[in-house]
Amino acid sequence: MAIFIISLLINKSTIVKLNYFIFFLVISACAISCNNGAKSDSASQDKEDWQVLFNGENLDGWIPKIGGYEAGVNGLNTFRVKDGIIDVNYDEYDTFVNQYGHLFYKEPFSSYYLEVEYRFKGEQTAGGQGWAFRNSGIMFHAQDPNTMTLDQSFPICVEYQFLGGNGTDERSTGNLCTPNSHVTIDGKLVTDHCINSISPTYHGDQWVKAGLIVYKDSVIYHVIQGDTVMTYSKPIIDSTGMDKNAPFINGQAMTSGYFALQAESHPMEFRNIRIKNLSKNKE
Repeated sequence: MAIFIISLLINKSTIVKLNYFIFFLVISACAISCNNGAKSDSASQDKEDWQVLFNGENLDGWIPKIGGYEAGVNGLNTFRVKDGIIDVNYDEYDTFVNQYGHLFYKEPFSSYYLEVEYRFKGEQTAGGQGWAFRNSGIMFHAQDPNTMTLDQSFPICVEYQFLGGNGTDERSTGNLCTPNSHVTIDGKLVTDHCINSISPTYHGDQWVKAGLIVYKDSVIYHVIQGDTVMTYSKPIIDSTGMDKNAPFINGQAMTSGYFALQAESHPMEFRNIRIKNLSKNKE
């Protein structure tokens, strides 16, 4: 009888332990499933937050503005779509004579995270300036392309500058340039035209991923290959040298505007262009 009771107690203990073990497995499985579901929902939400701006097939939604041509005219077929990329090409140019080009997206933005991949290729077009060797960028907080004059070389904007290496010398990318604008860095107004970032040099024809994080005029970040390489704030208009009748006020805060891909005489390509609206985030 005693042996039977002991055996029963052992069995009951085993059953209890098994029940606890099964309960633990069920809870763990639920936790893993819920966690995976949360990650999946988060990833799905993140994917939905991004808006693809280039469809990989044509230039629908984009406005070319090239020196000497009206806005909307793709002079000398400078901007093309080839194999899912935007190809900046100069094979229809006899020589490059101040035909600085910009490809504007059709609508303005204020606070956003813009991503684009770029690469330089081949040789610079005959007539291009020495400083324009493997030189391009993104012009942002820019004026409406339809307000640019016929021969205006650059829009009023802030420039997120891209530079490629020459195979030997150090040459940072993700720099800052300021066509008719100024910014504040470390609490001081900076009036230098171009300021280098802390990025490494990218030689050759390799693809580089660039990110631009903009919160109106409060803070701006340049991101290269996932690393922040420059930070500044408070971009303002510098109207020095402008026509007195131009509708721009000296010192006016630049809180929104169009953005444009540059064409400055060196062949290059852009791809995977997308943007995330940050207007709902804290500014």
